[in-house]
Amino acid sequence: MTDNELKELVAGLAISQAKNEEQFDRTDAQMRETDALIKETTAQMRETDAQIKRTDATLERMGITLGNVTNNIGSITEEYFYNSLLEKPVFGGVTYNKVRRNIGGVGLKSEDEFDIVMYNGDSIALIECKNKAHENDLRKLITKKADNFKDVFPTFKDYKIYLGLASFSFYPELEEMAKQNGVAILKQKGDIVVIEADNLKAY
Repeated sequence: MTDNELKELVAGLAISQAKNEEQFDRTDAQMRETDALIKETTAQMRETDAQIKRTDATLERMGITLGNVTNNIGSITEEYFYNSLLEKPVFGGVTYNKVRRNIGGVGLKSEDEFDIVMYNGDSIALIECKNKAHENDLRKLITKKADNFKDVFPTFKDYKIYLGLASFSFYPELEEMAKQNGVAILKQKGDIVVIEADNLKAY
């Protein structure tokens, strides 16, 4: 190998080493930035956790929890429709002798609670109350509530059972779905309860 070739090789190695060192420096700087970002994010998460704990503690001192708020809204809905039906116990054109709320029990196959129950000599009306009704509420009412009631209260197994969904908030598709399945809709209109039960069927 000639002197010139050796010099060129050494020069090439020096350039390559310089590039590698420059790359290492850039990588090291990026890693330091990443570490700083991780530390900053961790600190922010700690502060968020602390804020959540402070908020929870404040709400607890006030006697408020999310579950309680939800339950209170549900109770208000129930209370409103119960009082309305108690005052005028007519459902789907049928007059009922008794109106009860929050009736529950355990049967051979199921355990359930029913928001509002209306009954007379041969018919039962089961009213499920929701602040904002959804399709799942209607499906559960149709597929489970009637059968569960007969299981929990076998004395009424031969009664005709009618279903109703009561809520302060409905959307058109849900109302149509209820109508197609013969379930009455109970909703607020001004100071009165409107019952849409044109297509009511026994379950």
